[in-house]
Amino acid sequence: MTASEDHRLLRIDALDAEPGLAHGFSTLALGSMERRDDGDVRTPARLGLLDVVGLGDRASELTTVGAIHGTRVVEVEEPGGVVVGVDGLMTDQPGVPLLATFADCCPVVLYDPRHHALALCHAGWRGTAKGIATRAVAAMRQRYHSRPGDLVCGIGPSVCGACYEVGPEVAVLFDGAGSRPGPGDRTLLDVAEVNRLQLVAAGVEPERIHCHPACTRETSALASHRRDHDGRRCAAVAALR
Repeated sequence: MTASEDHRLLRIDALDAEPGLAHGFSTLALGSMERRDDGDVRTPARLGLLDVVGLGDRASELTTVGAIHGTRVVEVEEPGGVVVGVDGLMTDQPGVPLLATFADCCPVVLYDPRHHALALCHAGWRGTAKGIATRAVAAMRQRYHSRPGDLVCGIGPSVCGACYEVGPEVAVLFDGAGSRPGPGDRTLLDVAEVNRLQLVAAGVEPERIHCHPACTRETSALASHRRDHDGRRCAAVAALR
């Protein structure tokens, strides 16, 4: 996986190779992607991201994850705006941009090329501990008859396992998955790896799961809550072509 030549955007090569899918992960060169106080999801930074990904003409249908660190994944029935109370969105409508913000959490893209369907999830440690990736696979199977073995999945930039220290009260939730001992009573947790393992357990072929290598905390071009605590966010966007 490599960064796009455009410094404003990161992509996962294997997802980029799918002709039916458009996707990208913003860098801070496009600005911070947090939502405005007035609730309008179409901020200048987000519109810039849509333009870079080639979805600028679909801005009115931009639909964003409310992100409450849960596991609810729902279908987008009326595109446009925020879907509150969820951490995952899915669609089989071409051209509907799905967006989730991140600043150390994992954005997870699930694409079904057979049934031409898509899901995008926000997976922080809380949602990961509860199995949001597994829930997304199950939701796509139920709604679109997606077979896990057909899915192509991408896990976007997130804080890496060498940078993410958690206490015993968090580590115990993962039962050693994606974890190794850290300093003192701390544990180094690789949330992206836990999501990868969950996707494999849900039936996704390991070779069809692709993780972007960038660590948000180590990469100054990406937002990181652990590094900066400044409220800035990057965003993942994905749409069916």
